[in-house]
Amino acid sequence: MSREAYRWRKKLICLGLACLMFLSGSLAACGRQTEQSAYHIEYLNKDKNRLVEEPYEPSATDTDGMIKEFLAKLSSDSDNVDYRKPIPNDVEITNYSLDGVLLTLHFDEDYSKMSAVDEVLCRAAVVRTMTQIDGVDCVAFYIGDAPLTDAKGNLVGTMNQDSFIENPGEQINSIQNTTLTLYFSNLDGDGLVKEVREDVYYSSNISMEKLIMEQLLDGPKTKDAKSAIPEGTKLVSVSVVDGVCYVSLDEAFKNQDYKVNEAIVIYSIVDSLSELSTISKVQISVNGDTSGVYRDNFPLADMYDRNMDYVTGAESAFSETEEPTETD
Repeated sequence: MSREAYRWRKKLICLGLACLMFLSGSLAACGRQTEQSAYHIEYLNKDKNRLVEEPYEPSATDTDGMIKEFLAKLSSDSDNVDYRKPIPNDVEITNYSLDGVLLTLHFDEDYSKMSAVDEVLCRAAVVRTMTQIDGVDCVAFYIGDAPLTDAKGNLVGTMNQDSFIENPGEQINSIQNTTLTLYFSNLDGDGLVKEVREDVYYSSNISMEKLIMEQLLDGPKTKDAKSAIPEGTKLVSVSVVDGVCYVSLDEAFKNQDYKVNEAIVIYSIVDSLSELSTISKVQISVNGDTSGVYRDNFPLADMYDRNMDYVTGAESAFSETEEPTETD
C-alpha cells in the first residue's frame, strides 16, 4: 500500500470513529430527554382554574428524597411565567409521613383560608404529583392534627390518581357543535323553563361548563322565559374537579330585584350544569368567596345536587340554525 493511500485510510478510520462518538452522544442525549418526561409537576394555569403539567427530572432517586423534592417544587414558582404554584405562599406543610404506600401531609391552619376552588385544585395538584413516586399510591391531608373535611364537615379521606376528574385537553382552533339543555326562569319567576338549544357552535378550547354558563348569562331565546341570573352578572371562573363544578360569579350576582325566586336562581345554574355527565354537584361563590348566604336560604358553602322540582311543564326547543347568521 502506498504512503498516500495509507494516509487516506487513516483519515477515513478517524472520521468513522468521530461519527460513532457523535451518534453515541446523540443517543445518550435522547435517552436523557426521554427520562425527563417520566415525571412532571402539576401547576395551575394563568387563570388559576385548571391544572397544567410541566416535565421535571428529579435529582433524588430514593422515595423520601423525591417526596421532599416534589413538595418543594409544588410550593415554588415555575420557570414558566404562565404557570402558578398550587401551594400558596402563606400555606406551609409542617410535617409528612409515609406509612406503607400512604403519604400523610400535615398543613398549617392557613390551608383552611383558601377559597373552595383554590383548595380543590391545590389538593388535586399535590395528589397527582406525589402519586407518581414509586412507593406512594395514595395521599391523606391533615390540617394540624385533624383530618381534612369538606364544606359540610365530611372527611375527605385518602386520595389517589383516580380521585379527581378534569376536562379533556384543549385543541385550539377546532370548531365543534353540540346540543345544550338549559333552564331559565319562567315569566313569573317561580319556576324553571327547559330550553333545548341545537347546533350550538363553539371553539373546543372552551370547556363545556363554561359554554353552559355563558349561554345562561346570555339569556333565553324564547319569549316564555327570562334569565334567572341577575342582569349584569359576569363569570369569574368555572372548573370541574372530582365531579363538583365550582362556579365563581362577580359581585353583580348579589344584585337581585326579587322578581325571581331565590331557588330559581340557584337551580337555573345547578340543573343546567348537571346536564353534563361529569358534574354531580355544583358550588356557587362570589369572586371565589363561599362565606355567607345567597339571599335567605342558600349557603354559598353548600354543594347543590340537581333538583327538577322547579321545572314547569313548558318546554321550548330552539335551534341556532333557525335564524340566519354570518360566518367567516
